[in-house]
Amino acid sequence: MNIMPNSAAARDIAYYIHPQTNLRRHAEVGPVIVSHGDGVYVTDENGNRYMETVAGLWCAALGFSANERIAKVAYDQMRKLGYYHTYRHTANESSIDLAEKLIQLAPVPMSKVLFQCSGSEANDTAVKLAWYYQAAMGRPDKIKIIGRERGYHGSTIASVSVSGKPDMHADFPLPLPMMRHTEYPHYYRQHRDGESEEEFATRMAEALENLILAEGPDTVAAFFAEPVMAAGGAIVPPKTYFAKMQAVLKKYDVLFIADEVVCGFGRTGSWWGSQTFDLQPDMISCAKALSAAYQPISALMVNEKIHQAMLAQSDKLGAFAHGYTHAGHPVTTAVALEVINIYEEMDIVERAQRVGGRMLSGLQALAAHPMVGDVRGVGFLAGMELMADKATRTPFEAGTAGAAADKFGRQNGLILRVIGDRLAFAPPLIITEDEVDHMLAMLSKTLDQAHAELTTA
Repeated sequence: MNIMPNSAAARDIAYYIHPQTNLRRHAEVGPVIVSHGDGVYVTDENGNRYMETVAGLWCAALGFSANERIAKVAYDQMRKLGYYHTYRHTANESSIDLAEKLIQLAPVPMSKVLFQCSGSEANDTAVKLAWYYQAAMGRPDKIKIIGRERGYHGSTIASVSVSGKPDMHADFPLPLPMMRHTEYPHYYRQHRDGESEEEFATRMAEALENLILAEGPDTVAAFFAEPVMAAGGAIVPPKTYFAKMQAVLKKYDVLFIADEVVCGFGRTGSWWGSQTFDLQPDMISCAKALSAAYQPISALMVNEKIHQAMLAQSDKLGAFAHGYTHAGHPVTTAVALEVINIYEEMDIVERAQRVGGRMLSGLQALAAHPMVGDVRGVGFLAGMELMADKATRTPFEAGTAGAAADKFGRQNGLILRVIGDRLAFAPPLIITEDEVDHMLAMLSKTLDQAHAELTTA
């Protein structure tokens, strides 16, 4: 790449560290400068236009266009009150309104809301509250947190520790010593010959129970799970999985935290992934589509038993010694509330079922392609497995299929989310049926080109 001196790309390399990026390679090739967006598309500084098939980072639910309605809400709130904290018995109206709305929308009875600035912070807070709850209940040794292999819950020290991603642990050093991980519930890749989804789910629940017993039930505080594993590959749980997993958690009095950072707000064809899969969590984290990515905000909802424990701890210790400077910010909460209003006006659940159903049907039709091994999804969230030999579930050489799909996808105007040799799809919720059809046509072309390159190399 020819990088011009003093260009935006050159200044980026000089001053900017990019997350989740190969830093050495970035210094050599420089960034793609995204200059503007319109609907489900983004355009770079050279005029190349791409359809975003995973809404940026699963978050731009209303697309990438300037939104005058949301901008006006933010502007009006800034003129009224640009900032104030929520510490020490202070509040602002928009944070109260948003908290009330979230409790009304909650998939199961929830009691209170804590605001933060990111999904990572929301899940980090959930870890702390799991410990806080167990201490209040007289069980200070019940501190172990169980996540899942390849699960992802954030980048803070606690949230990345409960994540099952060794690449994000290496040399930090992580995970924290009280974190544990149970098996990866990827039926297509992990099932044994002749094993049904229900039998596989039973094996996953038995693995969780065996882990709890090995660690000691009196040491295990909580279990984290996304309804659909997003960064783990858009992995839809096998049939009966969550019913069996929740039975184990209930048996050993282990809290259940549902990470709805990606799955919340229509993504799975319901307001919440917890509704799609009949989850009964004690805490629910949400972010991303909460503000459609127009503002950095997250929320953690807690049920009444968690709230009662927090009250007891406050009686014992004084102030609830936790919080963030920008939590409950009047502008971010005002924007998030307006975004939810827009979702309701759009009937986002019906749209996710209808247009998302069209997307999923089209993706499943591509399962006939010679390099597509499996396609599963719900609503506007789906994953596609790329295989060298799908009859024997034999993968390509690690990373090669994903790299080829990414390369040809960009040539065809698609930004794909590549996770190993798996493609994840979570486009903005505003995508139209015609745009879905265009995405599928370009994806089919991309798969043909990638397959040709991989099989003739």
